[in-house]
Amino acid sequence: MIEVIILAIALSMDAFAVSIGLGAKKHAPNMALRAGGFFGIFQALMPFIGYLGGQGVLGWVETYAHWIAFGLLSLIGAKMIYEGTQEGVEEAIAHVTNKMLLVLAIATSVDAMAAGFSLTLLAVNPYVACLIIGAITFAFSVIGVYIGNRSGTWLEGKAEIFGGIVLILMGIKFLIF
Repeated sequence: MIEVIILAIALSMDAFAVSIGLGAKKHAPNMALRAGGFFGIFQALMPFIGYLGGQGVLGWVETYAHWIAFGLLSLIGAKMIYEGTQEGVEEAIAHVTNKMLLVLAIATSVDAMAAGFSLTLLAVNPYVACLIIGAITFAFSVIGVYIGNRSGTWLEGKAEIFGGIVLILMGIKFLIF
């Protein structure tokens, strides 16, 4: 179960970084709950879709599944590290609507769909795992809005880099164990 919690924390770093950017814009007080809701739901849903896809192909690729998990987690991690060094899209957002939050939630959770494949390799209940991922993302998103509101955006890139490093390390763990 500890692997699921670590995976959840790493996957939530994209949403956390965007939430910091949203909070820095000094939006309405309910922004934290709205961002947490959108990001948490999509971060829970996308890994489950990835898990179902992984279940469908696991029989065909079972011998190479640990290499596939390593590759996917390493690519996602590298992408997060790269994005952590770039300017975020949230810098250009002036007014945050529910439609905008939906787009941001989908954009930050697509990586989680690919990472959901790794759930097929863990001895965990996928429903519980996805619920944990969603709950942790909700919490990090709410906290991110408050941090951004108080301190600006200096932490958002660092959060993505941290999440990327953790995902790469988890990929390596699949190769070793």
